[in-house]
Amino acid sequence: MSFSVPKLEFSNGRKVPIFGLGTWKSKPGEVSQAVKDAIDIGYRHIDCAHIYGNEKEVGQAINAKLDEGVVKREDLFVTSKLWNTFHRPDLVEGALKDSLANLGLSYLDLYLIHWPIGYLEEGPLFPTNKDGSMLFSEVDYVDTWKALEACTRKGLVKSIGLSNFNKKQIERVLKAATVRPVNLQVECHPYLNQSRLIEFCRSKRIQVTAYSPLGSPDRPWAKPDDPVLLDDHKLKEIAKKYNKTVAQLLLRYQVQRNIITIPKSVTKSRIAENFQVFDFALTDDDVKYLDSFNCNGRICPMTPALGHPHHPFENDEY
Repeated sequence: MSFSVPKLEFSNGRKVPIFGLGTWKSKPGEVSQAVKDAIDIGYRHIDCAHIYGNEKEVGQAINAKLDEGVVKREDLFVTSKLWNTFHRPDLVEGALKDSLANLGLSYLDLYLIHWPIGYLEEGPLFPTNKDGSMLFSEVDYVDTWKALEACTRKGLVKSIGLSNFNKKQIERVLKAATVRPVNLQVECHPYLNQSRLIEFCRSKRIQVTAYSPLGSPDRPWAKPDDPVLLDDHKLKEIAKKYNKTVAQLLLRYQVQRNIITIPKSVTKSRIAENFQVFDFALTDDDVKYLDSFNCNGRICPMTPALGHPHHPFENDEY
């Protein structure tokens, strides 16, 4: 590649590429080629999770590129996430090792608690009652965090963090932590710009990663009348000014805010197009204008877990 993707530094001194490939909703049959294409294009950061059900294929692609000599392991930054049914401390290390086995790697660069919500252990990934309601675990995510800390001491993962936690929950983890969370991954786009949460995280030296930066129009629960970020005519007007697509505008917006950004795609041309966000800059006025789109437009509300005592979007303002 003709340039290196800028990196941000975690509070533990490790560095993370500001731009990566997301793999949520990427089907097992498609994701392997997508990861190979991304690495060839210049991506060095791949975001995974156990619940996505495609880590084996992601791992095959990563290892193919390692074998070809396109990249070395230390050039890549690979993230995965602990699913809700593995919050019990005695299950954490095994879940991490399962992700490592699926990915064909000896360590992860970053491992996140996917949600603060625990589900009933040792059964299906979405355990439910007969009426369809979720079966919850009583495990406290602070105890889960302690088990993650132990995984860092064993060299299974370089850095650990959180995903979908609110301010109060992050504060609880920080209070108990001997190994600090370096990253928070949350939904983030102009309809939900997370400015207060980002400001809070920065005050605690926690880097923020934006998932669904394009508004995730292919999310399974989207309704026909939901607003589609990529179709917003006001965004189209700004993008035209820069001779860029709306997707590129949205991704540049995050990068320019120093937010780690992980758009998902399995289409080679789009993976390449998404990467073309380092050759232009938005004006300060346009960044402010995009900030003004904020309307608490959350598209990943985690509705099935409503009522859980640790649900992040019911129990704190941000």
